[in-house]
Amino acid sequence: MTYPAQLHAATYDMADEFEANEFYQDQGWTDGLPIVPPTAERVAACLQAAGLNADAVVGVERVRQRPLTAEKVAINAVMAGCRPDYMPVVVAVLRAMCQEPFNMHGSTASTGGSAPFIVVNGPVRNAIDMNATHNVLANGNRANATIGRTVRLVLINLLGCVPGQLDRSTLGHPGKFAFCIAEDEEDSPWLPLSQERGVPAGASAVTVMSVAPPRQIMNEWTHDPQEILDTFAAEMRHNMLTYSVWSGSYFLVIPKQLRELLVAAGWQKRDVREYVFRAARVLRRQWATVGKANIVNRSGGPDQEFTALRTADDLLVVAAGGPAGGFGSVIPPWLGSKAQAITQTIDSP
Repeated sequence: MTYPAQLHAATYDMADEFEANEFYQDQGWTDGLPIVPPTAERVAACLQAAGLNADAVVGVERVRQRPLTAEKVAINAVMAGCRPDYMPVVVAVLRAMCQEPFNMHGSTASTGGSAPFIVVNGPVRNAIDMNATHNVLANGNRANATIGRTVRLVLINLLGCVPGQLDRSTLGHPGKFAFCIAEDEEDSPWLPLSQERGVPAGASAVTVMSVAPPRQIMNEWTHDPQEILDTFAAEMRHNMLTYSVWSGSYFLVIPKQLRELLVAAGWQKRDVREYVFRAARVLRRQWATVGKANIVNRSGGPDQEFTALRTADDLLVVAAGGPAGGFGSVIPPWLGSKAQAITQTIDSP
């Protein structure tokens, strides 16, 4: 393949891919895992797949006004192990993250240690073989893993989000390596997340938000939709008491076993959102049960009520996960509404 002359990044001559990997590790240009050397041919293939020139600006980080050029993004996508056809998804994710309500600078520099959580909808999921079922929040799928990893490498290499430098995470969480899934649209009668958020049917899109670590729940002892959702709401309340009480968007990832019970009872995503909005609330006095008695009598009084969600629409319900087991996941926001979920369509070149 011939590569375009407009590539501008510095080049390095290496004896082999092992030497290239060691060089990148020594320079601090990775997340600690091995990388794929970003040769000009590989970078050009990613740019071609996205229909972008090397100097095209994918987005601009708003606080420090740092541009993310397509060439630099493609370099990091190759390093992460992406195939060229993943590149349009990567571009959509970064465009979403560069929008002001996402709060890229605040969420990536915070001591809270958040990670961008990415949900992909539409035909692109199947075109690039993304995973929406077994082990969906973890390892095992190249597209899920490398799209998510590209975002982390871009944050490190283009925006300086290096742990101990701009990235001030006290703990962080494993989602900072990669946190990207597809929604299980084929095995769910529910409206896909992107369509709920205004994307036309048949179009592909990503939804991305800065989140705290996922919290797994289980309820295999009921078929009652309210009791199932009470378990999710209880985990949200626990997050409010032990982590952050401020209202914002939460993700609920609901796998097939619990989802089918909700569907059989006639519940749609709207019903789930409205019930959880009413159920996920705490009173200030409850902080005394988790070692925070010193703040019970501050302004507002012990009976002051806090809601996990500002409105029912703050709850983002995603159909995903394996078919067996009464499990689900609550994925809390990084810090209430300080960073919001953004949905971005994926452009096809």
